[in-house]
Amino acid sequence: MNETTGNGNGKAGDGQGGTAPGLVVNLQYVKDLSFEVPGAPDIFVQLKQQPEVAINLDVNARQVAQGSFEVVLSIRAEAKSAGKAAFIAELDYAGIFTLNNIPQDLVEPVLLVEAPRLLFPFARNIVAEVTRDGGFPPVMLQPIDFLALWQSRKQQQAGGANPAPPPVANA
Repeated sequence: MNETTGNGNGKAGDGQGGTAPGLVVNLQYVKDLSFEVPGAPDIFVQLKQQPEVAINLDVNARQVAQGSFEVVLSIRAEAKSAGKAAFIAELDYAGIFTLNNIPQDLVEPVLLVEAPRLLFPFARNIVAEVTRDGGFPPVMLQPIDFLALWQSRKQQQAGGANPAPPPVANA
């Protein structure tokens, strides 16, 4: 399935016959998926209430061919109940994107804001299903402000530090 963001007509508005700037989704896939219940089966017996879930999220991009990039949305959901690990779910959901006539100064925000915005609904569904299939209430990730996440990362990099990505609010 290919999706393009842009003006939809495939032509620039200047009458020159050029291609309008756009982002094409070439492919989406699960790059890595892990689900663990370290305390099974005891955790199910001891589970009296819904576990507290901490979510961490990161986005990375790398060029795979001229004009094509792999964007990876990494999600880690770690649930605890009564101080014990209930489950750990880790997902790397990726997409291959082609950039058409994107100005160089906009490549990074397109790859780290717009591309993960397109991947997120699919990754959200996978996390919900794997946690449900693992015997727990489904983890329903709240919408993510990828622009704020990218801006935060840029500020941290400008400060000379390259810390771990900021945690996302609980699901």
